[in-house]
Amino acid sequence: MIRAVVVDDERLVRKGFISMIDWSSFGVVIVGEAGDGKSALELLEQKEVDLLFVDITMPGMSGFDLIRIVRQKYSGIRSVVLTCHHEFDYVQEALRLGAVDYIVKTLLEMENADEVIGRLVERIKWEDGNLEAMIRGEGKRMVADKAIVYLPLGPVVNEKELFQLSIVRNNPLITFQDMWMTPLHQRMPEEDGARERAIHLGGRWITALVCGLKDQPLEEIEAIFSDKLQHALFYRRGEERLTSLPYDELNEMSSPLKSPHISSNDILTRAQDLKWCVDGSEWEIFLHEINLQKPRYDRFPDFGKSLCQRWRTLLLKPEEELELNEEMSRNRNWCHWKHWLRRFSDIVQRRMIELGLTKEVMTCLIRAVIYMREHAGNKINQGDVAAVINMSRGYFSQCFARFAGETFGESLRGMRLDLAKSLLLDTTVSICEVASRSGFEDDRYFSRLFRERIGKLPSEFRADGVGKI
Repeated sequence: MIRAVVVDDERLVRKGFISMIDWSSFGVVIVGEAGDGKSALELLEQKEVDLLFVDITMPGMSGFDLIRIVRQKYSGIRSVVLTCHHEFDYVQEALRLGAVDYIVKTLLEMENADEVIGRLVERIKWEDGNLEAMIRGEGKRMVADKAIVYLPLGPVVNEKELFQLSIVRNNPLITFQDMWMTPLHQRMPEEDGARERAIHLGGRWITALVCGLKDQPLEEIEAIFSDKLQHALFYRRGEERLTSLPYDELNEMSSPLKSPHISSNDILTRAQDLKWCVDGSEWEIFLHEINLQKPRYDRFPDFGKSLCQRWRTLLLKPEEELELNEEMSRNRNWCHWKHWLRRFSDIVQRRMIELGLTKEVMTCLIRAVIYMREHAGNKINQGDVAAVINMSRGYFSQCFARFAGETFGESLRGMRLDLAKSLLLDTTVSICEVASRSGFEDDRYFSRLFRERIGKLPSEFRADGVGKI
């Protein structure tokens, strides 16, 4: 018997939904009802429940919030969304949170109610029956040794896409947080599976075959998958083939470090010097360091964006920046990023050849720009920067003008104005203090120059809260 609870803030809707269906004929008993999320959670503490019918739009706690909390506290309870919204986003969010299905209330009639509930109950019984064959014992341990794992690539997830795969239709589908798993009890024809995944999942999902799962606790599997799987697949995943990954290897792998723990030796931090773009041997060292350190997979988009933003106009033409940004949005794994970074490097080298600069001079000029940006608020001049990169002042002046397309002074003023814009938007210090922190000794000169270059006074810029930094 399936024990169900109906949660909807409209009493008449609840009563109508409950009375519309002969629940006992489907092996379902309604053990309670609630008018809001808080009441529903109190009810779940008192009763054993298998199935929750949840309205999305309720005052206080939304149906989405309720599903999320129930999933965390009562992992065995399934949720079905009751909604008047047939919009794609509502449905996708519900399925992403782990709802097994959704029912559009405005489309539910006496004529089709039995069919809708019958289909839902059959699916639940089928999943339970198959799941029992794959999971056993109090601790819910895996019986199957292998499983296919599905990870969505975007925030909008359509779980029903997975049911277009024959492997999912013929095996149970276990829902984890933001990923799904199909335990396998039989050999899977890889060629057929690859064809189905290409047709039905396209580039919207990452799939992997994990082996060595037999007798592993399901709770532990979910924790390890959540912490390490996507990072591991980022570095192992190919284009079309299903990536195979041993569970014990995944279990022994160190957890990928998050941003607050980045060390001074971090390769992506050091790579901002662009040495890997200018010199072929440095490119090989860069790749070697990436493979050794394996930076966290979700750091690469920020790294790529920073390269484009820092070096637009100086190294990248507008059309090149646009193409790089478009290609970057399609990068899914390290193989894609390696190709993207090689392309960025080729553009830098082409720019170096166009300017007629040697590798050594190009590297020095890039170092000069980085130093100028980092010290724009200080009292630095052309001689200071030339000394830092170990070039004569006159030769540096000549090379820099060719590289930047403007004099050293013009370029430094531009950097100082960029710093001033950041300070105006991100702090509440006075305009006089902003001028001083940005390297301008005279705040009146600063305000006049700011207006000439930006088109408005610093105070107006701050008040508007707009502008690209």
